[in-house]
Amino acid sequence: MKNTAITLIFLLIFTVFGFQCTVFERTEKIDFWENPVLLDLDEITKRGYIRAIVDNSSTSYYIYRGRRMGYEFEMLKNLASTLNVRLHLIVKSDIQEAFQLLNRGKADIIAMNLEVSEERKQFAAFTKPLGTMGTVIVQKKGKTPVESPFDLHGKVIHIQKGAIYEAQLCSLQNAMGVEFAIMEEQGNGDAFINKVLREEIEYTVVDKVVATVNASFNPELHVGMEISPKADVAWAIRTNSPQLEQAVNDWIAKKEKSGYIRTVYAKYFQNSNNHYFRNNSQYSSLGGNRISPYDDIIKAGADNLGWDWRLLASLVYKESGFDTTATSDKGAMGLLQLMPVTTERFGVENPNDPMQSLIGGVNFLKYLDKFWRQRVPDNTERLKFVLASYNVGHGHVEDAWRLALKYGSNPQSWDSVAGFLKLKSDPKYFNDPVVKSGYAKGNVAVSYVQDVLLLYDSYRTLVSP
Repeated sequence: MKNTAITLIFLLIFTVFGFQCTVFERTEKIDFWENPVLLDLDEITKRGYIRAIVDNSSTSYYIYRGRRMGYEFEMLKNLASTLNVRLHLIVKSDIQEAFQLLNRGKADIIAMNLEVSEERKQFAAFTKPLGTMGTVIVQKKGKTPVESPFDLHGKVIHIQKGAIYEAQLCSLQNAMGVEFAIMEEQGNGDAFINKVLREEIEYTVVDKVVATVNASFNPELHVGMEISPKADVAWAIRTNSPQLEQAVNDWIAKKEKSGYIRTVYAKYFQNSNNHYFRNNSQYSSLGGNRISPYDDIIKAGADNLGWDWRLLASLVYKESGFDTTATSDKGAMGLLQLMPVTTERFGVENPNDPMQSLIGGVNFLKYLDKFWRQRVPDNTERLKFVLASYNVGHGHVEDAWRLALKYGSNPQSWDSVAGFLKLKSDPKYFNDPVVKSGYAKGNVAVSYVQDVLLLYDSYRTLVSP
């Protein structure tokens, strides 16, 4: 009844004002694309990471059993590795906002498989096509299926805000003279399909491949007529970033030739069984809100530490991938990869027991936090010292802290101390009189801290507290 009433209200409004697309077009001046920030590949390489905008969806980017997954994610991870930089992700579903972030220098690439259009070319440059996609009407079975434009007469179609679908529907409306209403809302294809299945809306338009994948495990879903035939889709880059554009295009050409892009595409778009399980699992950020089977004890341990439980989960995943039987070549064991000396010190009798491992690891982390508390009072900075100490040992991190103090750097800043920790593989520094623990692969510990915090950022974005 509620949906019927809403639809009748929409129809009344549209009867008065007409079903013209211009009624709903945005009228504000869009000038975010003018004078984009000057930031190209040389600066990205210098800072050491590339920022990419992705969508949180069953094909783009999500968390499954603690792992970051998705078509765009895997592609971007490979690209970042090729460029020899780290990957930082920004999750957005609002396409216009994505273009704004890109041109304001808050992001470097939009990896959303955007259909290339003349309008969008004023907002950004586009890479070589990564494939083609068509768009289709989606509805729930049980009602007269939409098979021609005239079946849309008098209907209300809900679509993703900022997507190409609005222009496609307006073109169809004007060409065929059929009257229907277009309602733009926040969300992605998966979200709109779920609204259709829950009967919150009657019709939506999504990419055909997304509709087909969802229909493969949702028998109630009807994929109707094409709104637009297949067209090239690509990633977006600032118009004044020719170095980055060339580098990405070179990467695409190489990966197309090797078959890599086809393989990743098949993994996420052509295996409906895997897609179903990843989309509906309780350990998926799409179908549930659990990261691992050990979330409850991780939450208890995090409360004891005063941490966000998703931060501790990130550390556990980095250490063991949630495998209670994991054993390193150095003898570290269990969820939190405790060394024998640590298990003995903190009373852990069986490091493969998840509860004992969590308790032992948490107690060790509390010890490390106490060790650094006076040296590094700021909680955010101290966390990085604690993580590095967990990985390489607090003696090596303390050596780097002493070197920072000796050479006039800020010993309370992780960035300063991390720089000296990296130098602990250089004889000039690990033989320095202030160094007590000798040689260390400090760059590994620095990367470890970055990995845990990047994973935590993903968990924090995609998994509820």
